[in-house]
Amino acid sequence: MKKILIVGAGGQIGSELVPHLRSIYGNSNVVAADISAEKCKALAEAGPFEELNALDGEGFSAIVKKYNIDTIFNLVALLSATGEKNPKLAWDINIGALTNSLYIAKDNNCAVFTPSSIGAFGNDTPKDKTPQDTLQRSNTTIYGVCKVTGELLSDYYFNRFGVDTRSVRFPGLISYVTLPGGGTTDYAVEIYYDAIRKGSFTCNVKEGTYMDMMYMPDALNAVVQLMEADPSKLKHRNSFNIASMSFEPEQIAAEIRKHIPDFKMDYQIDPVKQAIANSWPNSMDDTCAREEWGWAPKFDLTSMTNDMLIKVKEKFDKGLIK
Repeated sequence: MKKILIVGAGGQIGSELVPHLRSIYGNSNVVAADISAEKCKALAEAGPFEELNALDGEGFSAIVKKYNIDTIFNLVALLSATGEKNPKLAWDINIGALTNSLYIAKDNNCAVFTPSSIGAFGNDTPKDKTPQDTLQRSNTTIYGVCKVTGELLSDYYFNRFGVDTRSVRFPGLISYVTLPGGGTTDYAVEIYYDAIRKGSFTCNVKEGTYMDMMYMPDALNAVVQLMEADPSKLKHRNSFNIASMSFEPEQIAAEIRKHIPDFKMDYQIDPVKQAIANSWPNSMDDTCAREEWGWAPKFDLTSMTNDMLIKVKEKFDKGLIK
């Protein structure tokens, strides 16, 4: 990777991936693009930025040519719970941005990274240690349908046109930098903020609901590691299972109580999010990622909780959030 374009840079992943990549490859070599410069002020001030609606193929292509881009990170997506409110919009945005990314990459000899998700699995998928290659035909969300479609479409562009497409199936991502944006795993971010803010939290998924999760620093490292991996060693491309930790709400609450002993949690179940969570794996088998490109996470629930509580408290102390 020498000249990188990140589309959808203002989202949960992009807002942290852009500065991470700029720290590695140099500010001038990582172009951030999003529909609004206003919401990406920090990214725009630190390096090149372009306003772009990823569904605008001509504008997208012009940016790739302008900066001689060789790697596209397509991070544009409506998330799982948000997508259920408007399935047509979710399809139009998620698949439209991907299609443009792949088509433009083909014409400009670019590599493409597009995140997939545990949402690519469904009710008939094995729940525990979900295999790399398994059933993905019982999806119950438009978000999941888009992710399965994206995996297949990315493989097609690799096999048919030789586009260097790569992807990981992210679990729920936990971060102190960007607030969650409508995903089923958002509770695992929100709980830290409410723990600091008020010492209590109302969880919207049931006790005993296991889902794979990952701390954002591990996710960022995974992206770079995969995109820099020797392509001759990649038997899989779209998309690799990657895993770090799997827990249910009571376990994360117990970790928080090690720091905030009086922390309390109750439940008010969101039926849409619960149904989505029930269709997803309890845990994924990431053996292929470990063997093919050396994936190895650094954070577990204990070390992540320690860091999250410190960093979230700092944000409150500095008045960055209320």
